[in-house]
Amino acid sequence: MSDERELRFDSGAGEVSALLRRPPHAWALFVCGHGAGAGMRHPFLAAVADRLAERGVATLRYQFPYMEAGSRRPDHRPVLLATVAAADRAAADAAGDLPRLAGGKSMGGRMASHAAADGLLPEACGLVFLGFPLHPAGRPSTERAAHLPRVPCGMLFLQGTRDKLADLALLRPVLAPLAERATLHVVDGGDHSFGVLKRSGREGEEVLDELAEATARWARRVLGG
Repeated sequence: MSDERELRFDSGAGEVSALLRRPPHAWALFVCGHGAGAGMRHPFLAAVADRLAERGVATLRYQFPYMEAGSRRPDHRPVLLATVAAADRAAADAAGDLPRLAGGKSMGGRMASHAAADGLLPEACGLVFLGFPLHPAGRPSTERAAHLPRVPCGMLFLQGTRDKLADLALLRPVLAPLAERATLHVVDGGDHSFGVLKRSGREGEEVLDELAEATARWARRVLGG
């Protein structure tokens, strides 16, 4: 895309790449980490960035060090959290005039939530989770959400009804005490990657538009626009 450019920044564990997509009339910037098994160039994240750009939301997608090095094994949590914080600083350097949202797909979003809870994202106006991984597949629990009450900003949870990493029957009671700080948007028929079954009558493009529209609408509310 003509309005996308590659950046590099120091994660604290080596230089990593990032892609800044800024549409002409951007009014917010989403700093987006990738999931555990796929990097920033994954077609899903690229498609989400395209649709957010159509709605005036810029994106900065970035790599974690292990993915930059071509490894499949995620870094230890301190490295991941340091990268999230470094990505936010890189976003401020590249587009500091835009209010920033943090988050990402699965692991990337979860690490952003830990970074926010630990005070590493003081300028983040909100967090967006493209499938918060509440628990491992087949092992339902809520331990991964224990830190969420310490997140100081609003959070948007985009979750599919068929997500095997987030049982909605467990997630809803976790979010309820957070009241207005947590917004849950349920994607009917979506799995952890927001794929839908053919028999649902829905198309993947429709789901991508839904994710982008829900994100932009929530961001407008959070930012007071």
